Amino acid sequence: MDTNSSLESKAMGATRTIRCGTVGVGRMGQHHARVYANEPGCELVGVVDNRFARAEEIADRHESTAFKTERDLLDAGVDAVTIAVPTTAHFRSAQCFLEAGVACLIEKPLAGDTETAQRIKQLAEQHGAVLMVGHIERYNPVIRAMRKATEAGLEVIPRFIEVHRVSPMTFRSVDTSVVMDMMIHDLDVVLMLMGGAEPDEIQAAGVAVVTEYEDICNARLTWRLPQGTCVANITASRLALKTERVTRITGENAYIKIDYGNKYGTVISRTANEIQMQEVREQLRRGEDLTNLAWADLVNIEPLTIDDAEPLLMEIRGFLDAVRRGEQPPINAEAGFANVRTAERIVEAVHETMGVTIGTP
Repeated sequence: MDTNSSLESKAMGATRTIRCGTVGVGRMGQHHARVYANEPGCELVGVVDNRFARAEEIADRHESTAFKTERDLLDAGVDAVTIAVPTTAHFRSAQCFLEAGVACLIEKPLAGDTETAQRIKQLAEQHGAVLMVGHIERYNPVIRAMRKATEAGLEVIPRFIEVHRVSPMTFRSVDTSVVMDMMIHDLDVVLMLMGGAEPDEIQAAGVAVVTEYEDICNARLTWRLPQGTCVANITASRLALKTERVTRITGENAYIKIDYGNKYGTVISRTANEIQMQEVREQLRRGEDLTNLAWADLVNIEPLTIDDAEPLLMEIRGFLDAVRRGEQPPINAEAGFANVRTAERIVEAVHETMGVTIGTP
């Protein structure tokens, strides 16, 4: 195809209606169906759920069609689908769509293990299908605000990242470790901050208290990159008495605190010039009394500018834009695979630390 034809094809793709579907319309999938049904330029062709009555309920809500199987939905003609079934069923549900070249947005994590994640990734590549992984925390307004700030010139070279994601037990996703259930959100964001590079070293400890898998886990990830070393300390627990989702990023020139739950972020950056900072250091070395020096005069404290856009809507728009353009989506299969492999390495590190044979609770 020549350049002009390629440009014309992309232009047509940017305006055509995308025929969409959702497989699995439970807690998360129902919202994917809602967005597809209401988003301009989209048509919700139908939904699938192993509880057909549930599929009919959601389909009726959006004047769409309930299908009993993935193959039935595929035969109805779709360009893009969300796969929002349990993680263990991701490959089975996505397979027929990927083999047909249909774009798939697969809810996080891409798979429950690296082998299956690799199979899904290879299947998409083999058939030229757009594949995006639904790590929705990247679309949290506070994360999008941070990325806008860095794109606008805020320079942050991470040296230490501290993450706390804890909540009371909900008794959902109890068939897997808290690493795959909750920590995976933060692994995606942290790996994004590290340019997609996986950690060079992982140390971790965890405990199974209520379920057969780790309900609490702390992982220490270390990167040794050309720009320097960075350490991330990530704690996840589903046994807390309250919910907290906070990330603190300490860099060479700035400090950022992100509060996901409250959708609030603060940036502290150095405003003092190097000469002024050197003078302060010299005064400290001489033992001078600097108690009257206002620390706030040496730094700039600003809140991130947060919008109120719905994260899922922004995620799906990013997915659909990639489908229309035939390009790599914002969170592609490579990123999804890296997240799963890092999570699996953390669980292995937990087992090694705690003296547990891998593969046993």
